[in-house]
Amino acid sequence: MLMRSPISVALFSFFLMPLVRADGPSDNLPDKVRRIPPPGIKISETDRAELENGVEVLASEIRSLRGEKPDMLDLLPDLQIFHKAVDWALRYDEFYKSNEVEVARTLLQQGAERAKALWASTAPWTNATGLVVRGYISKIDGSVQPYGLVVPASYQGAAAQKFRLDLWFHGRGETLTELDFINARQKSPGEFTPPDTFVLHLYGRYCNANKFAGEIDLFEALEDVKKHYPIDENRLVVRGFSMGGAACWQFATHYAGLWAAAAPGAGFSETADFLKVFQNEAVKPAWYEQKLWHLYDCTDYAVNLFNCPTVAYSGEIDRQKQAADMMAKALKAEGMKLTHIIGPKTAHAYERGAKEELNRRIDRIAARGRNAVPGRIRFTTWTLRYNQMLWVTVDGLEQHWERARVDAKLDRLANLVKATTKNVSALTFSMAAGECPFDPTRNPKVVLDGQKLAAPPVMSDRSWSAHFRKRGKQWTKVELAGSDALEKRHGLQGPIDDAFMDSFLMVQPTGEPINKNAGLWAEAEMKHAIDHWRRQFRGDARVKNDTEITDDDIASNNLVLWGDPSSNKLLARIASQLPIRWDAQGVHTPQADYPRDRYVPVLIYPNPLNPKRYVVLNSGFTFREYDYLNNARQVPKLPDWAIVDITVPVSSRAPGGIAKAGFFGEQWEFQASPKGAGRGSQ
Repeated sequence: MLMRSPISVALFSFFLMPLVRADGPSDNLPDKVRRIPPPGIKISETDRAELENGVEVLASEIRSLRGEKPDMLDLLPDLQIFHKAVDWALRYDEFYKSNEVEVARTLLQQGAERAKALWASTAPWTNATGLVVRGYISKIDGSVQPYGLVVPASYQGAAAQKFRLDLWFHGRGETLTELDFINARQKSPGEFTPPDTFVLHLYGRYCNANKFAGEIDLFEALEDVKKHYPIDENRLVVRGFSMGGAACWQFATHYAGLWAAAAPGAGFSETADFLKVFQNEAVKPAWYEQKLWHLYDCTDYAVNLFNCPTVAYSGEIDRQKQAADMMAKALKAEGMKLTHIIGPKTAHAYERGAKEELNRRIDRIAARGRNAVPGRIRFTTWTLRYNQMLWVTVDGLEQHWERARVDAKLDRLANLVKATTKNVSALTFSMAAGECPFDPTRNPKVVLDGQKLAAPPVMSDRSWSAHFRKRGKQWTKVELAGSDALEKRHGLQGPIDDAFMDSFLMVQPTGEPINKNAGLWAEAEMKHAIDHWRRQFRGDARVKNDTEITDDDIASNNLVLWGDPSSNKLLARIASQLPIRWDAQGVHTPQADYPRDRYVPVLIYPNPLNPKRYVVLNSGFTFREYDYLNNARQVPKLPDWAIVDITVPVSSRAPGGIAKAGFFGEQWEFQASPKGAGRGSQ
């Protein structure tokens, strides 16, 4: 730990006092939840008419370009971001400052200028240096999403040089609309601008600490940047502060093998302790909620920083120093010590001297670059959603939501991989072309949990991969990483919220429901899911009637089926193949039967019509209005399945009463809930 000067306890207490209220005790009242995003200010009818006309003119340009300039389609999102920013501000009452009308005029003008350039088959912003805003189309919902860039002056178009790239995660901003984000990204380079470095400012789909769709935003934006600019994949650095610091902890621990370095500042690194310390909240999770904290709690993944150099920063009197303190404790338990730079007498900000020291360290680490094939990997996970660390991939778990570990070492002289595992049922060792350090004239040897195994040879391009699967207590070499069996695997492991991290389609029922009240509940919950997807993840959910679903829809999307087997024709096709049955008599699990007039099932399961995709019944993402008030709450609230009592009113925390809930097993089989776990969250 680097601390530049001590301060007295009295002074510490003095500076701490204004922070005691955190986000305020009113944000701990589920029955009095403020709206996020909040309602905007009223703008004049004259301004509204002018801006609406400008939005329509720009929309017409976009439509024409799409039809008549197919060679420019790849750059169309760079124009669409301006249209969306102003259109949504008008449509959804999202002007928050009096100057934002003028900002909207400016963005429409910039959109018009980009449209003019695309008609001329040019795109001058693609070669510009300095502050540039761009966009991409998300695979999740087809929405256009913006990002900001700081392009270094040394960038000269199609130069052979590859550049370091820093990814920056922004802080919490409940009024951070696309309008506000794009405007800011053209005026300020941000907190850090290292020389000869691209800085990618992520929108992260608004204000969710880059979770769920906000997490996928990083990879989609990064992929778009790599399409257009020469980026060195071994010199990627993740950085952020406050809410962005929380996002940085998340990416550093969950994707540690991708980065040259990580520099989280403040934020939060887990759920339970942070809500107690910062939010003064009495945290009382259901048993399955507590298990699901393992999805995003970075303290659970601390050992992964063994493979990602990390320099944390906190202000000395910042209550969010708690995040780094918790990570330091978790790292200590793994035999490591956190480098923690502390700004003296500083609250929630960077202190100049500490910032300089932080930069010196990160710049030095980034200059060395990422080691893609280190001699040792220490990896832990709790879910196959996060299953890879450099040359190690975990393909199967013995039990989800329990800790899994791999400790793997390379012996280059002996052409040997030696690894120990815990709670792992299948794994792969894989090195890309040019990366395998083994002698290609000798077959590598593998020792897994003390068992000696044959391994495939190294290929002539110096690539190598080997797959292993556990049968009972014995490991066996297999030809492929996966199998044809129904089993949990990466990207197909639940919980319900996982379906909304890839392309999804809402399927609306057109028939009559089994029960009128259940039908009304499902209709209201679907409207809620669509509305709140737009508010919190800044996209329009794709919706189709059950009678309109095509084979391509089934092949390409996770399907969210609303209604019941009587009202939804697609659900009727697969109802008999789901582990929870639903018919005219009610809802049936192997444990119990639930009357049809009171209960509705929600669940996630591999789609029987396409087992490579999910089907979800009657649920959007599972955290709700109460959870928007603090980003540490934005974690899954339901597991793989739940039985909802619709006679209990919908609330800011749940879609009704949760009569029973649980996880499916590793082969997606129904599992009984733990003894005494009858009550879910209400």
